[in-house]
Amino acid sequence: MPLKLRGKKKAKSKETAGLVEGEPTGAGGGSLSASRAPARRLVFHAQLAHGSATGRVEGFSSIQELYAQIAGAFEISPSEILYCTLNTPKIDMERLLGGQLGLEDFIFAHVKGIEKEVNVYKSEDSLGLTITDNGVGYAFIKRIKDGGVIDSVKTICVGDHIESINGENIVGWRHYDVAKKLKELKKEELFTMKLIEPKKAFELRSKAGKSSGEKIGCGRATLRLRSKGPATVEEMPSETKAKAIEKIDDVLELYMGIRDIDLATTMFEAGKDKVNPDEFAVALDETLGDFAFPDEFVFDVWGVIGDAKRRGL
Repeated sequence: MPLKLRGKKKAKSKETAGLVEGEPTGAGGGSLSASRAPARRLVFHAQLAHGSATGRVEGFSSIQELYAQIAGAFEISPSEILYCTLNTPKIDMERLLGGQLGLEDFIFAHVKGIEKEVNVYKSEDSLGLTITDNGVGYAFIKRIKDGGVIDSVKTICVGDHIESINGENIVGWRHYDVAKKLKELKKEELFTMKLIEPKKAFELRSKAGKSSGEKIGCGRATLRLRSKGPATVEEMPSETKAKAIEKIDDVLELYMGIRDIDLATTMFEAGKDKVNPDEFAVALDETLGDFAFPDEFVFDVWGVIGDAKRRGL
């Protein structure tokens, strides 16, 4: 079934929500419309993932402001922060801070550690890795496929920030641009990546630190971060919606080689009130036109949204 309505495009926009996305976000843009700011001042607790005292962060409305708050609390530069995880100091890619922050979440900031330069022989078209970014200009490795090209290079690890490729600095690039750059590298040739791994723990975490890293509540509200407009307190999505967004994220990885839960959320919101795939395709072109998603991708995402609508949102 051709998506015949896709030619009716409006002005394109690359404003998606990445690791804040995130997103998706230079880095840090959000495509969801902003609404009223939180009525009360929200306070969150944070630690450096490799070990530190507990600091307080508050009064932020974007990922950039959050990083600045964390940096001020621990007297470091915001540029030292690679990314944050929620409720665990481990490099857990399933607990990355994205565009939503639960009101009971504890933030762990992973900062720059050892730099390394690695030569990789591209023996296959696919390198077998998934790229994401922190929303403020740092792309890093979110997943490495078992048996893939990158898996054979043991010095490359999940959580490593990619600073340059073949000498070209890519700081400030979005994760999909980095994925495209790697995909376009010629097969059967050697290329070089400069990586920065997150700093590792230097001592056992105190009891206070351990307990503070656990989720201390079960509230359903979240703080929604945006690059434009104020942050807003919103209810957690329903289980049906959350599962649909996760499935869209899986489709993103399959077709685009990226995972971006906030981009998936934006796509879900664009399609939830549409009645057919052609309307959905037009909505995607209006909000995410610069991605040039293939028709097969659009149909698969529409199928996920249709299943969720039948189950009731």
